Amino acid sequence: MVLAERIILSFGWRRRALAFASGTIGALAMAPFDFFPALVIPMVVSVWLIDGSSQASKGAGWRNTARFRSAVEASFDGWWLGFGYFVAGLWWLGAAFLVEPDQFALLMPLAVLGLPAVLAIFTAFGYGLARLLWSPGPGRIMALAFGLGVSEWLRGTVATGFPWNPFGMALGGNVLLAQPAALVGLYGLNVLAVLIFASPACFVDGFRRRRRILTPGLLGLGLLAFIGAGGALRLAGASNETTPGVRLRIMQPNLPQDEKFRADYKDQILDRYLTLSDRATSPQTSGVRDATHLIWPESAFPFILSRDAAALSRIGGFLGPGTVLITGAARMGESKRGAALPGEFNALYYNSIQALANGGEIIASYDKTHLVPFGEYLPFSSLLESFGLRHFVHIPGGFEPGARRRFFEVPGLPPAAALVCYEAIFPGETVPVENSGERPGLLLNVTNDGWFGVTTGPHQHFAQARLRAVEEGLPLVRAANTGLSAVVDGYGRVLHKLPLGTDGVIDSLLPRPASVTFFADHPLTGITVLLMMCLSGAFFWRREAH
Repeated sequence: MVLAERIILSFGWRRRALAFASGTIGALAMAPFDFFPALVIPMVVSVWLIDGSSQASKGAGWRNTARFRSAVEASFDGWWLGFGYFVAGLWWLGAAFLVEPDQFALLMPLAVLGLPAVLAIFTAFGYGLARLLWSPGPGRIMALAFGLGVSEWLRGTVATGFPWNPFGMALGGNVLLAQPAALVGLYGLNVLAVLIFASPACFVDGFRRRRRILTPGLLGLGLLAFIGAGGALRLAGASNETTPGVRLRIMQPNLPQDEKFRADYKDQILDRYLTLSDRATSPQTSGVRDATHLIWPESAFPFILSRDAAALSRIGGFLGPGTVLITGAARMGESKRGAALPGEFNALYYNSIQALANGGEIIASYDKTHLVPFGEYLPFSSLLESFGLRHFVHIPGGFEPGARRRFFEVPGLPPAAALVCYEAIFPGETVPVENSGERPGLLLNVTNDGWFGVTTGPHQHFAQARLRAVEEGLPLVRAANTGLSAVVDGYGRVLHKLPLGTDGVIDSLLPRPASVTFFADHPLTGITVLLMMCLSGAFFWRREAH
């Protein structure tokens, strides 16, 4: 009670420091820590901060400008809390700027501090929206869930979106608590997480007002218990069936993203891949010829594979007649766009997944459609290049986005929803629109998190990719350069995994998909229903308070 009043009545730098510090603690709810109770701190503090911002307009009607002034005050508090949360959760982005420090080290603050400052604007918006619906009592928990639920959805969709470490991952990182994602998806988990972890603020209300019962706080704890029990029940009925005739081998080379990853090292790199891919893992699995599908990670080559006949020949001779290689690779196409003279062609480059058969023939390709800003292309390139900025990849002009999302179809494998790196963090975007009505047999994710070293970033990336499996009810097959490579079933259970920063191979059968999920058929319905319930609850309690 004393702590609550101190936060409510705080002002100036103390108030900003409290907001920032509580946000940093909340980052402990994310991978690799996955200490989901840590989210109680920023959510409860959020309630008290907005309580404090409402003091100036207590009793103000909807048309009173004091309510809007206090919404602005609440937004400032939300920005500081969001800033602390994203700095603590995204500090690892700075590692990418140290791969080539002579070119990028001076720009590191743009990622470590600049990006969190931008992302915190969404948290600020959520606070302001919640404050407009605010009222004393339990209704403010629903107002906060509505405000942050909307702002986190916007963060995942506006300007190509960046739904990294949303609050719902406090639930999504735990396989039991992640199961509601099959109904409501990640954005629905955001709403549930705020309802659950902000509800303890109502216990203080109970102590301050002896006549007020503690039901809202208990309902939050009850909701958490209900989700856990429902998750356990769903997992208890999970199938362990596998797809006949598919034997996977995933190779994780653990190749540093440094000067060794250069075209003049291509022979050594390919030697490493082939040797590691043929490693015996058991008496029953002696090498690559025991696998039907060998999978290598994103950006596997510092050269254009399709234009290197020698490399194609070596790989083709290495593969047995019954083995297909699936690998990340840059692909080069041609276009007249931007040609200096009529008839001239400029090369275009794509971040792709390609499949090679015995003999070295490329039999399938998929081009990444959702590119990483500043990593794979430079937004507003003509302007930013004048300031000396460029993208990270050594590709002239950066990568081009693929024309459309489509299934990646390889002989012997069910149709796959291909996800190159960053594409795996976007809920509801795994199945191509042109294939709506059809269902893939797996999620195929190749990635290169070697840019970020042995930090928390690759763990967070894997956690979000795993949640896509729960949402869609599809197995996830993931090949990562430095980790974490894994095979996950359609319930989010990790069947095989290689640790971060190690080399090795995974031999696995392919799990069968789970039953089609509600989210897979209706990706926006769950979040819409939850938001409408929170909005209705906020209005109801507001009328009760008046």
